[in-house]
Amino acid sequence: MRDAAHVPFVESGSYPLRKGNTVRPLVDGEPAFRRICEAVEAARRSIWVTVAFVDPGFEMPDGRGSFFDVLDRAHARGLDVRVLFWRHRLLARFRPESHFAGTEADLRLLRERNTRWHARWDQAHENDCQHQKSWIVDAGEAGEAAFVGGINLARKSMVPPGHPATPAGSTHDVYVEVRGPAATDVHHNFVQRWNEASDRAEPDGCWPDARVQTPLTFPCVASPPVGEVPVQIQRTVRRERYRDNSPAPGGVPFDIAGGEFSVANQYRRAIEAARRTLYVEDQAIASAEIVERLHEALSRGVDVVFLAPAEPHPDMAAARLKGASQDFIDSLAALAHHEHFLLAGLVANVPGGGHQAIYVHAKIALVDDGWATIGSANVADRSFYGDTELNASFWHEPTVRALRVELLREHLGHDTSALDDRAALQLFRERARANAARWARGEPLDGLAVALDPARYAS
Repeated sequence: MRDAAHVPFVESGSYPLRKGNTVRPLVDGEPAFRRICEAVEAARRSIWVTVAFVDPGFEMPDGRGSFFDVLDRAHARGLDVRVLFWRHRLLARFRPESHFAGTEADLRLLRERNTRWHARWDQAHENDCQHQKSWIVDAGEAGEAAFVGGINLARKSMVPPGHPATPAGSTHDVYVEVRGPAATDVHHNFVQRWNEASDRAEPDGCWPDARVQTPLTFPCVASPPVGEVPVQIQRTVRRERYRDNSPAPGGVPFDIAGGEFSVANQYRRAIEAARRTLYVEDQAIASAEIVERLHEALSRGVDVVFLAPAEPHPDMAAARLKGASQDFIDSLAALAHHEHFLLAGLVANVPGGGHQAIYVHAKIALVDDGWATIGSANVADRSFYGDTELNASFWHEPTVRALRVELLREHLGHDTSALDDRAALQLFRERARANAARWARGEPLDGLAVALDPARYAS
C-alpha cells in the first residue's frame, strides 16, 4: 500500500495533521449536493455554511428547492442555522447577480421568505474574495461532519457525472466529506470567521438582527476518531484582520502579524515529493512557482496531467496574463516539451453533432496514488496569497486511488482500476491526444478528455 508518506504535511498552518478520519470525495455537483442535503436532513443540532457565490436560479437535486429552501426547512426543525456570505460592495453594484452580497434586494428576498436563520456578511482584504465553500453539520456534536470543496451554488454546477451536453452548459467540480478530528478544524475556521465577520457591526451586516447574534465558542476538544485516514485542513487567510488567535485543539495560535498560506506550502511540498505521478484538476494554471516545480518534477521522471478548462474563463485568462512576465508565459508554453506532460480539457459530444466545452472548476491534486487535496484554492497566486481559501489534504492510498479511478472513468470513458497510476496517466495522454485530432476535425470524441496546447493556452 502506498499512502504517500513521503509527501510531507504542513507545519506552518493553524491545524495539525490529524489521524483517525473518514473521507468521502464527491465528484460533480449533483452527487455532492445530494449528499450534503442528506446530511442536513439528518442533522440534529446545527448547520453552518460559508458561501462565496450564489446563483439566484440554483436548485438542489431531487426537487429539494433552493439553497434557501433547504436552510429554511432545517431552521423550522429547530436547528441552529448560520451562513457567512461574502460581500464585495463594488461587484454587487455592477454585477448584483454575482453573489448574495446583502444588497437591499437580497434583504428583501429574506424578508419575503420570512427567513429566520442567522447570516453575516464578510468582506475580504481589498479586492480579494472570501472564497471558502464549507458546510459543518452538528458542529461539536457526535456525528459532526464537514464538507469542503470548490462547488459554487450555481445552475451549471448542478450536473451529473459524465456531463451530458445541455443548453445551459456544464461545470465539473469536487467536494469532500470529512468526519473525525479534522472536522473540528473546519468547525474552528467557521467560528473564527463568524465571530470576526467584517460587517457584523454594520446595519446591513447581519440577518435578521445583530442584537440576537452572540459570538460562537471555539471548540476545545477534537471530535473522536472514526476511521484511519490522516487529514490536514489547510487555508489561505490574511490574518491581519483577526484579533482572536485562539488555537484549535492541538493546533497553534495565529500569527496575527503574518498570514496563513498553508495551501500554497502544501502544493509546493507535494509536487517536490512526487515520485511517480501528479494529477491536477484546476480552473487556473496561474502560479509561476508551481509551473517551475512542474518542470522540476517532469525532469526527474514524474508523469503529470493537468486538467483545466478547454475554454478558459475570460476573467481567469485576463487575471493570469495581466502583468504576467514573458518568462512565465514561456515557462508555461515549454511544458509541452516534456513527453510525459499533458494539459487537457473536457469536451462533450452534442447529440446530432458538434461539441460543448465543459468548464473545469475543480481544485484538486493527486500524488502517487496516495495523497490528495480537495478544496477551494486555485493554482494561482491570488488563491495562494490573497483570497480566503480552505482545503482538506489526506494521505490514504485506497481513497486516493479510488478517486483517480472515478475521475478517469468519467473523463476517459475507461475503467483504469486494473492499471497503476503511471499506466493510467499514459492512457489519459493517449486518449486526450487522439481526441484533440477528432475535435479539430469536428468528429465525435471518445470520452471527454481533449489535449490542449500549453503555448496557445498562454497566449
